[in-house]
Amino acid sequence: MSGFDGGRVYYSYQGQEAPREPHEDGTGLAEKELIDHFKKFIQTYQIGTTKDVSERRLYADDLYEHRTQLHVDLKDVRAASHRLADELEERPAEVLPMFEEAAYQVLQDMVAADEEGKPVEVQDVQVLLYSSIPLAQSQTMSIRDLESSRVSKLVLLTGIITAASKPRHKATYLTVQCKTCRGTKRVSCKPGLGGAFMPSYCDMADRRAPGAAGSEGCGQNPFVVLPEGSSFVDQQTLKPQEKPEDVPTGELPRTVMLVADRQCCNIVTPGTRVTITGIYSTYKGKAMDKGATSLQQPYIRVVSIMQEAGDAHSRFKFSKEEIQAFEQFAKQDGLHDEIFARIAPNIYGSPDIKKAIACLLFGGSRKSLPDGTNRRGDINVLLLGDPSTAKSQFLKFVSRVAPIAVYTSGKGSSAAGLTASVVQDANSREFYLEGGAMVLADNGVVCIDEFDKMRPEDRVAIHEAMEQQTISIAKAGITTMLKSRTSVLAAANPPSGRYDDLKTAQENIDLQSTILSRFDLIFIVKDVREHDIAIARQVLDNHRLGGAIKARRQGAGVGNSGAASDAGVGGQEAQDVEFLKRYIHYCRSQCSPRVNEDAAKRLAAFYVEIRNEARAQANATDSDSPPVPITVRQLEAVVRIAESLAKMSLQPVANLEHVNIAIELFTKSTMDAVKSGLTQTELGGEQQLGHVRRLEERIKRRLHIGAYMTTRRLLDEMVALGEPESLVLRVLLTMAAAGDVNLTRERTMVHRLR
Repeated sequence: MSGFDGGRVYYSYQGQEAPREPHEDGTGLAEKELIDHFKKFIQTYQIGTTKDVSERRLYADDLYEHRTQLHVDLKDVRAASHRLADELEERPAEVLPMFEEAAYQVLQDMVAADEEGKPVEVQDVQVLLYSSIPLAQSQTMSIRDLESSRVSKLVLLTGIITAASKPRHKATYLTVQCKTCRGTKRVSCKPGLGGAFMPSYCDMADRRAPGAAGSEGCGQNPFVVLPEGSSFVDQQTLKPQEKPEDVPTGELPRTVMLVADRQCCNIVTPGTRVTITGIYSTYKGKAMDKGATSLQQPYIRVVSIMQEAGDAHSRFKFSKEEIQAFEQFAKQDGLHDEIFARIAPNIYGSPDIKKAIACLLFGGSRKSLPDGTNRRGDINVLLLGDPSTAKSQFLKFVSRVAPIAVYTSGKGSSAAGLTASVVQDANSREFYLEGGAMVLADNGVVCIDEFDKMRPEDRVAIHEAMEQQTISIAKAGITTMLKSRTSVLAAANPPSGRYDDLKTAQENIDLQSTILSRFDLIFIVKDVREHDIAIARQVLDNHRLGGAIKARRQGAGVGNSGAASDAGVGGQEAQDVEFLKRYIHYCRSQCSPRVNEDAAKRLAAFYVEIRNEARAQANATDSDSPPVPITVRQLEAVVRIAESLAKMSLQPVANLEHVNIAIELFTKSTMDAVKSGLTQTELGGEQQLGHVRRLEERIKRRLHIGAYMTTRRLLDEMVALGEPESLVLRVLLTMAAAGDVNLTRERTMVHRLR
């Protein structure tokens, strides 16, 4: 088993210590008896649940095939013997080495029988114990649930690996030599924190002949270590963290130290979601006082690590009935409309944004090309526009519905927090990797609010992660690459806070074209007044229904039958969200559609069309390029959207119908953003736009920096110069939104800021 000592050098117990006696209460089993029981289990228990006995395998067959490791499900041990399973769960540090010794003896007998008398060399066997069901003595599945009552017992945890140290070599046995008498002996390394106890005096001098070196005593502390005669194994320290979806609101994610050894070493990287089986142990930290022996720091000695490979292995366990329900749901008419209606039902309107979010949740198909390069299937969406248009609510909804999601704010996020960082350990002074939000959300969604508030250098750091879906690290001598196969849903505001029709699209979308080209869909969200009554009713209904649901959950009496029915509706919405979450994960893991020939021809024609429109837009605005560049990335974006629409209905091929819906959605989002720079037409042409700009300069010259003037006086002066009063007032409001002037006292005074 694994452990580590105070010097942070790790080792693995191999089972060579003296036999352990049974427990004093008589409930335990002697070592020889335990080994015999484990040998019988390995030789006789059949793996598998098929009815055909010929298709089943023995654990002994797997042991003979792999030689150095044996994966054992604790469920099988409990089915064979409840007593053995209880021993493994209650005192694993003592019993598991006996399991490994039993596996070693079984393998030795099998190899000896196969070689027919030839010399047999069998390596030590590591038993990788896992459990496909919760442990009988504990339902612990989260780091937050670890308690003192579980110390020295077997635990089962889930989490995300956020940091991994370099593998080290730990001695299981040390060969020491006396400096005086030159005698050698082997010293066993104890489990846990106690490494090897070096003898203070040499006890071999008594066996020397009279007059020989060391016969009169070898002195105090005479031993030195001989590395060439010692035995070593690989060890690694890991740092897991709670999954983001398991962390309660307002709480910090919990972490615990792992020590992995032998074949559990160096198999996971930061960002990997794992299920860990281990022994909950404690050690005395270096920072504690010498007398405070009762204070212990927890850690976990790893027994096995099972990786969650994302889309390849479902995080959810689907029953046959549930799979049949999913298949039936995918075949119904109007499936797309049904799914779109389940996206953020508490938000009024915004049908195109809901379609885009549905496509983002399902995602396209990830491809691996023959030359070794990859094409991402994840869809990135940007919502940019006025405040109070439910942008953050869309992000919150996605963070709840997506099977894997991380929510962060651009204002409080740095480049290292989003990608990865190199951290130096305070004790060992070694550097190790620590993954950020985009690494933790691998095969999921990263929701970035206040995207415009991020520093430009932080936005540049996620360029590679958004397109290549990798994060390259070259710091402190560490050169590596992490996976970040994640979708990005970002929300941003224009520089002035609101979308200003008097400004061009380049001025409203104050983001670099390099980052904009990586978003598949870009929505300009405006606060229109045509739907104020409907929006108000929707908001009031949300408040009313939320109160009714809370009252029912708390067991309070509901005032009338209408409120009770509203609570039932709220409960139905919660069930719909859970169904959608599981259906999304099922589709992502089971379906990977491709575009057919007819759809490909339509996409090629559409790409030429949008390129011509972008060129015309650039000519109309006298600019070199449109605010949102139209490149091959946008063609790939439409392909991904079409594939996601096919994935919603579990179809292996994206046909012409899917492509037409994708083109319509792309036109209403990104292409509208490209055309949003044509404000000259809305204002009466390019000449009128130039007039507005000259009026702004005239107001700035009249109102010096730091000066005050009444709004009425400024309007009168501009009207006297021949300017329309309505246009002057509109320009003043635009300048106030941009921060050029400050309207005070209910717009009665104008203060020039800059």
